[in-house]
Amino acid sequence: MQPFTTISGSAAPFLAANIDTDVIMPKQFLKGIDRQGLDRGLFFDLRFLASGEPNPGFVLNQPAWQDAAFLVTGPNFGCGSSREHAVWGLKQVGIRALIGTTFAGIFYDNCQRNGVLAIQLDAAQLKQVAEVISVPATAHIRVNLPEQTIELADGARIAFEIDELRKQSLLLGLDAIGTTLQRAGQIRAFEARHLAENPWLG
Repeated sequence: MQPFTTISGSAAPFLAANIDTDVIMPKQFLKGIDRQGLDRGLFFDLRFLASGEPNPGFVLNQPAWQDAAFLVTGPNFGCGSSREHAVWGLKQVGIRALIGTTFAGIFYDNCQRNGVLAIQLDAAQLKQVAEVISVPATAHIRVNLPEQTIELADGARIAFEIDELRKQSLLLGLDAIGTTLQRAGQIRAFEARHLAENPWLG
């Protein structure tokens, strides 16, 4: 995975509540045997008109947020089914972090395991962020994971909390397997000791 340290970019406001994974990645994009093409599927029914043309009213199609690195979300974002494709699609369009108040549990875990930082703020902090980034001229922010801060264009700095293990995995670009392999020496030592103590297992 790509490490997450300090990243700057525009933050798109998408503040509707209870956006589920069926909206994020519709079912017709789950048929492939690999992850290719999920960028096309992301928010498909919102991003595109029936004609197939981009919907100019959808935030990620608007000039200020077309290349957004961050998505500022409403409560309970990522609810519904557990499809990991939703996170893969977000990554493929360049979203590196989500900023909201609450995320569905499985979706939140899928984000962290795939290198997408999910930041949880309280309602007042999220309102502060949303008000600034909803104006195209001040939509650019910086997310500093080592210092656990969001820096807004108006100079405000907002601190956020994150579990230390999740933080280190994101900083190092490690998924669950990579995190486990950091302890490969300890695992091998345990296996050797366990086999020596229980030779019949060999």
